[in-house]
Amino acid sequence: MSTDFLNIAGKTFLVFGVANRKSVAWHIARTLEEQGTRVLYSVRSEARKKSLETLLAGKPVFICDVEQEDAPARLATEIAAAGHSAIHGIVHSIAFANYSEGFKPFHETKRADFLQATTISAFSLVEIARAFKPLLARDAAVVAIGISSLLVTPDNYGYMGPIKAALESASRFLAKSFSADAATRDVRFNVVGAGPLKTSASAGIPGYIESYLYAEKLTHRKRNLATQEVADAAVYLLSPRSSGINGSTLTIDAGLGSNYFDAEIIRLAMRPAREV
Repeated sequence: MSTDFLNIAGKTFLVFGVANRKSVAWHIARTLEEQGTRVLYSVRSEARKKSLETLLAGKPVFICDVEQEDAPARLATEIAAAGHSAIHGIVHSIAFANYSEGFKPFHETKRADFLQATTISAFSLVEIARAFKPLLARDAAVVAIGISSLLVTPDNYGYMGPIKAALESASRFLAKSFSADAATRDVRFNVVGAGPLKTSASAGIPGYIESYLYAEKLTHRKRNLATQEVADAAVYLLSPRSSGINGSTLTIDAGLGSNYFDAEIIRLAMRPAREV
């Protein structure tokens, strides 16, 4: 009796976005490897590759700076030349925003900053999908990492909210676009909408700790997500077991998105100022 419930053992996956041990991408890649798959890693620069020498020792690591327009195409050519002719899944866990001048009101967002962040964080999914279309297995799956709600407007997330919305929309349109070609009709595109996590990227957001602790109080279990929980959902979406899910967002937030009127939150919010 087979123990490969996910039916992914022996398959090849490409993971973008590993930065360190806290990365969502690293948790996904590690879980994939535990299931008997071969994982190819794509990082943004030689410097990042060098910083990951210990973590990714002995693993196939490629470089792709998605801010460069032709980088995904070059990566696809390099991976094919290395003998990887069939990619069964791709993980897009890439995001960047230039907050070097600090957070500003949304209406003061600079065009250059917005376009750069959009290119790296959202449109790169389109370019990666286009570049790897000839290499994707007939039933391949592409999973992008998004956020749990596109309706919230956190002050300290800046213009990344609209850009994450673009990422989610791009995933749906890719699902539709690929379905028009008989060779890629069964290739699926989905997004994992993750709630607040403890990652290196989030640590750089001013006020994030307070937001993280607030979100924790809103979860039904009063405990925030573990990065592994997001990774587990992503691996499921990469597997044939989720074959009926396409063009969708799977929200992983431990219930915080539906618990706004939690009694404890209301009590704390309504306490007189002198009690706080």
